[in-house]
Amino acid sequence: MNDLHNRISTLKELKESGWESLSVKDELRKNMISGIKTGEKLFSGIIGYDKTVVPQIQHAIISKHDMILLGLRGQAKTRILRSLVQFLDEYIPVVKGSVINDDPFNPISKFARNLIEEKGEETEISWLHRSYRYGEKLATPDTTVADLIGDIDPIKAATKKLDLADENVINYGLIPRTNRGIFVINELPDLQPRIQVALLNIMQERDIQIRGFNIRMPIDVSMAFSANPEDYTNRGNIITPLKDRIDAQIITHYPREIETGLKITSQEAWQERDDSVKVSIPEIYREIIEQTAFEARNSEYIDQKSGVSTRMTITAMEQVFSSAERRAVINNENTAQIRIADIFHMIPALTGKLELVYEGEQEGAISVAKHIVGKAINKTFKKVFPDPQSKAENVKEMYKPITDWFAQGNEVNLPDTLSAKEYKKALDGVGGLKDLVSKHIKDADKDEFYSWMDLVLEAMHQNSLLSKQDLDDEALYTDMLGSMFSSISGLNDDDDFDI
Repeated sequence: MNDLHNRISTLKELKESGWESLSVKDELRKNMISGIKTGEKLFSGIIGYDKTVVPQIQHAIISKHDMILLGLRGQAKTRILRSLVQFLDEYIPVVKGSVINDDPFNPISKFARNLIEEKGEETEISWLHRSYRYGEKLATPDTTVADLIGDIDPIKAATKKLDLADENVINYGLIPRTNRGIFVINELPDLQPRIQVALLNIMQERDIQIRGFNIRMPIDVSMAFSANPEDYTNRGNIITPLKDRIDAQIITHYPREIETGLKITSQEAWQERDDSVKVSIPEIYREIIEQTAFEARNSEYIDQKSGVSTRMTITAMEQVFSSAERRAVINNENTAQIRIADIFHMIPALTGKLELVYEGEQEGAISVAKHIVGKAINKTFKKVFPDPQSKAENVKEMYKPITDWFAQGNEVNLPDTLSAKEYKKALDGVGGLKDLVSKHIKDADKDEFYSWMDLVLEAMHQNSLLSKQDLDDEALYTDMLGSMFSSISGLNDDDDFDI
């Protein structure tokens, strides 16, 4: 019966075909169970919810429940709700010309009832694809009952010379126009309480009431909502009677393991670009970018009630790639390897997505972002290399050749736009650095090897073994003690300070 939409065009043919009318929730339930039986991945592109959110959504649909997804920003709530369309039948028949997708077997609008009464089994049928059976409204303070439910249209009445008591003068809102489909309201708490009241009948009695008409129109719609917990206090609330009518409240969450976050960022970030520059990124640098989000979600400077969106690491990855791409273009190079300098160029992607608490505001957004990136670098580094802060003598000996080289007055400058040749030359000149990396990294290619060397220098700085001066687009690594004494000697003799 998959080809009915190609050969059925009248009510008579539809009856003879054996097609059965199902409510939208029965339809969703049927297709959900069918999908579970086949073992296919039901929510393509949704990562990290297989054992938590997805089973709860399946339970809600199988139970024929309306649902709300409750979670912080950047937790794929809207994407999940939009993907529910896949559980609708590919095509359904509707009375041709009906604006509310009337079921030919159970028409509810005056237009469809009159048409079937007039033409009988010769009533024309059209077929509606499931992509047109999804409606969505972002709740805003200016949303009205007329937007969602409908209202009288005096212009239509005047144009068609109809009495205002005629049902045909109704201009249906978004929800009736999604009859026999799925309707979603995003950010539900932003909807004014008096507008939420208008949804009560839809949620329980499954009908709508239009102002001025003594009619109740039984619409067939599956309702779903999304909301952010922060909205409950900041912008509004969900009225208790409406909350009571929402059958299932499903809590979304951020990635719980860094591996999950890596998959999401890899899937969503724009990395496959044109062929002019090929950008390569070592896996350890991907982990640093992802670890930044985990550090932010545990930072005392960040408002955790607001959350740290997964969009942050996606845009951060794109900024890092663009930094490397720009450097390659400047130096007329065809390839680019991600460096530590590129990692710090993701700061603009962080500052706009981190809501700071009072202490964070005192520090400043850029300082907090750099602090979080530094912690991410340090934590990721220690997965591969010994902790530079370790008291063990054998660990101290590993880093000693490098610190000794800097203690001799040597320094290394790694500007953002340094060519690949000069970059490698600068790192090769650091005493003991190549030996340390060679001891712990065995399978890196030549270009990636230098990214590891760069990472070691930055990690040593994060652990106070080296000093680093950020001078616009330059990063100058020097001896820690030498830098401290240089700062002291730079003070005027008349300056007061305690030693």
